[in-house]
Amino acid sequence: MELKNEIVERVNKLEEKYSTMGQSLEGYLDGLLLSNYLTYWDYIQLDTLLTLQNPKTDFPDEEIFIMYHQITELYFKLSLHEMNQIGNNGKIIGDNGQDKGWKEALDADFFATRVNRINRYFESLTKSFEIMVDGMEKEQFLRYRMALLPASGFQSAQYRKIEICATDFFNLVDKDVRPTIDAITTPIEEMFQNIYWNKGATELATGKKTLTLMQFEKKYSKEFINLANEFKTKNIWAKYKSLSKADQENPKLINALKEFDVNVNVNWPLMHYKSAVRYLQQNTEDIAATGGTNWQKYLPPRFQKRIFYPEIWSQEEHDDWGKKWVETNVFKNWK
Repeated sequence: MELKNEIVERVNKLEEKYSTMGQSLEGYLDGLLLSNYLTYWDYIQLDTLLTLQNPKTDFPDEEIFIMYHQITELYFKLSLHEMNQIGNNGKIIGDNGQDKGWKEALDADFFATRVNRINRYFESLTKSFEIMVDGMEKEQFLRYRMALLPASGFQSAQYRKIEICATDFFNLVDKDVRPTIDAITTPIEEMFQNIYWNKGATELATGKKTLTLMQFEKKYSKEFINLANEFKTKNIWAKYKSLSKADQENPKLINALKEFDVNVNVNWPLMHYKSAVRYLQQNTEDIAATGGTNWQKYLPPRFQKRIFYPEIWSQEEHDDWGKKWVETNVFKNWK
């Protein structure tokens, strides 16, 4: 049978590809002949995925709790995937350091498209958080949570990486410390000692670091510092500032950045706050979160004033950061 020209052309390209790597095309073709057809369940590793839920108690709702957080981490991974494309000018760098990308430079459309993908991920997460607010029995949660100590969602390393890749590291420093340091000359290592999230993992009674925080720092501190140094010149804000003036003024891109800032720093933490109010707030006292984190002071954006892109917001918007959401979604529902 005579092969079509299109087939011959592709075979020639394959032979060229493998010869540059010192490989034989014949061997790869033999492997293709022997391979089984790909199935959906094998491709997404479904059987493995469905075995990754291992509750610590017999309360049925704990399995909901586990799966929701696993889904959350997958959305975080998707977000970091987009942030890496922005940071590397549209390129994907393989595990071996090989450039696997296709784009040489950023423009407003590419930039805004990737940021808006992240916005869709966070919107999906925020809307789905009703599962955590109303989808579990309070009585079950307050009992099985004691078997989870000192683990806490506070320990999500991927969420911290999203923050680090989103903005100049200075914007993640505790707001009370920021006026005392120089954003340009202060080393990342020094700023990291005053990272804002430390206040969220202190014991309510003593003000000391919780075991949750000590575990988290021991496992991830070096990784976070290395990532912050790597993204010092290629975080989302740095890449935005590297664009042409026309691209920086693109309304689509500015709106995408504002939406991202609100999604990560207002909507997402305040949905956690709403959940904490639902499960941990009582008339006589507030219950500490599973890791002993100080959720009352840590979650509300008005206390942290954590803003990725302060330059694109007005002073009034700075002053009222997160206020509208709280009035609409929290105080209105728990009066």
